[in-house]
Amino acid sequence: MPSHEYTKTQLIGLLEGAVNKTLGEVDTAHVFDKTKNNKKITGIAGDVIENSVLGYPSDSYQSPDLCVDGVDIELKTTGIKVAKKKSKSHLFEAKEPMSITAVSPEKITTEEFESSNFWHKLERMLLVYYFYDSDVTVTAAEYANFLIKGYDFHEFSKEDQETLKNDWKIVQQFIQNLQNGYGEEASSQYPRISSEIRSQLMMIDTAPKWPHRPRFRLKRATVTTMVQEYFGKKLENLSQSYSSFDALDQELHKFTKQYHGMTIRELIKELSISIKLNKQDDAPKSVTEQIVTHMFGAKSKKINSIEDFKKLGLIAKTITQTTKGTRTEDVKISRIDFEEFRPENDLFEESLIYNYFNEQQFLCILFEEPNTSSKLLENRFLGFKRLSFPDEFINQDVKKTWQKIRYLVIHNKLVDVISYDKNGHPRKNKKTNTIVSAPNFPKSSEGSVFVRGSSSDSCHKPLTINGIRMYSQYIWIKGSTFLNMLNDTKFI
Repeated sequence: MPSHEYTKTQLIGLLEGAVNKTLGEVDTAHVFDKTKNNKKITGIAGDVIENSVLGYPSDSYQSPDLCVDGVDIELKTTGIKVAKKKSKSHLFEAKEPMSITAVSPEKITTEEFESSNFWHKLERMLLVYYFYDSDVTVTAAEYANFLIKGYDFHEFSKEDQETLKNDWKIVQQFIQNLQNGYGEEASSQYPRISSEIRSQLMMIDTAPKWPHRPRFRLKRATVTTMVQEYFGKKLENLSQSYSSFDALDQELHKFTKQYHGMTIRELIKELSISIKLNKQDDAPKSVTEQIVTHMFGAKSKKINSIEDFKKLGLIAKTITQTTKGTRTEDVKISRIDFEEFRPENDLFEESLIYNYFNEQQFLCILFEEPNTSSKLLENRFLGFKRLSFPDEFINQDVKKTWQKIRYLVIHNKLVDVISYDKNGHPRKNKKTNTIVSAPNFPKSSEGSVFVRGSSSDSCHKPLTINGIRMYSQYIWIKGSTFLNMLNDTKFI
């Protein structure tokens, strides 16, 4: 294997000279010449950093790329994008998950974590960040316009190391069980690797799916946390860390035993939460997530302001049930980024919507309302459920809605549909006296996953798609569908 040896001082000098320059400007090795006859080249940004900035030829060895002051370091060139929720402290987010190394079922069962290829790749890393300044997929040649924004000599904390070790061992044990149970036919069961243990993995996943040989990846949420911390975002740390979902679930179960049956009013007092009541002399909906953060002893109002949860892609979702166990409303999932609906972005598995449903997990906080007219303050805490979306749901229901949105946008089939009352007259918003209308995106009557607009101001329609003004559009799941998923999920 070639030896790419440097001192840290040498590396810093080379990288400092590249920061705030485009990949094209630093390409002294003329890497972009090969894009003249090939529009799609995987890893072109990494090739430029290796060949032109650091001055060595690219290779595909499983060992770390660099030897720095006698220590092995893995080089990763990573795309970052503007975060949807911008602020001075976290302008960027990861473009995609970070590929690490092959899963290798034939080898992993004989490895120890500390000497595995997986950990050798992650133990010490040099991350070089480039700004993927486009909302759509670009050709390899267009990468020349992207700025190099920074570099980070990254080492995971001891707590993160333990989490990564547990994740890796879950994959190892699953493959070992397949080999024990199926013997020489175990390879026929390997497609299960990327689906059946997905909900157990905290910081990693495996992709693509068999028959394509999968690779270990850091989740996009995990990489985003690394990116935002590098660029200055401060996240709250818990006094206790959780290196597996089993450990986290044990803590949540303890909270359920301690607080089960208490009203939100009682929980606010018990946990010393300071809130302002609204005009209806009731608590704001946001207080339920604040209750959970305070159970963990945190000061943050949001779970994603806590490092331990943000890196997992764990999202808090308050679920209110009636006394009969039925849901009271549909569930809002995520805002739609219409820039990704372009003809060239034709793979569902590479879409933001797919990544969201595949990677994110919901920590559902369940409450029961005494009756439909009761205040939020009177709702009683039932417990927690952790929900990961099934593959079948993603590949059928979610994909169907994604395809419909894509068709309407790309083929200019969007129509602003006016809502009529039973007498055939256009409905009007009573506050603004404007006619009620909405684009013909998939509705809840058409399937379990649908699109609905949302805005704090009924007069404000910030989006214009194909000439049609509209509210910000969100993916929703029908309440009955979400309830069925929850009913199939046990309380923690």
